[in-house]
Amino acid sequence: MAEPEQDSVAFEDPAYRAAVVDLLGAITYGEISAFQRLTDDAKLATELPDKLALGKMAVVQFGHIEPLMERISALGADPMEAMAPFVMPFDVFHTATAPSDWLEGLIKAYVGDGLAADFYVEIASYLDGGTRQLIVDSLADAGHSEFVVDRVRRAIEADHRVAGRLALWGRRLMGEALSQAQRVAAERDSLAALLAGGVDRPGMDLAALSRMFSRLTENHAKRMAELGLAS
Repeated sequence: MAEPEQDSVAFEDPAYRAAVVDLLGAITYGEISAFQRLTDDAKLATELPDKLALGKMAVVQFGHIEPLMERISALGADPMEAMAPFVMPFDVFHTATAPSDWLEGLIKAYVGDGLAADFYVEIASYLDGGTRQLIVDSLADAGHSEFVVDRVRRAIEADHRVAGRLALWGRRLMGEALSQAQRVAAERDSLAALLAGGVDRPGMDLAALSRMFSRLTENHAKRMAELGLAS
């Protein structure tokens, strides 16, 4: 994948290029993790149509990986090396938030992945046009929304007692995901520098950062409401 000409000014800054590679590495490994989790969730499903639906979502998720890796290579970096720093923290996060059943797995896919997508899209608004569009396309809904909302609402209608447990699970995912994002950003100097701005790019001050986290929280509340759960 060739580097777009309109992005060449931004990439003249080595620090910016390194930061973009870091960000793409994080997103790429996140997509791999999402693919693996969807295939695991499919095993938990008891109905064949549900297994098939989750399998299709996993295929869509997997299709996002190659373009991201191509972009990393086009920037002169090795995709495996770009992903390497994020393998352990992401795996630790997913181990700590392993769902105990099918419904928790669905909510994690919808709420957890949705929060991560919102976070990366927010950051992408500070990037060059080519990278921004790639990230937005890669984080497009793989079909989670309608399917998950339908199945969770059905479960609540069948047994209202599950709502309280799932609401607590959703809140836990929110807290864990935000903490994870903050830890990763703090440990990667390039990502922190990315938000500070650079050549022909605006930066994010504390007020903007606060507004971003407010939007993330609001979007989480909307998703929980769509599921019929309190945020």
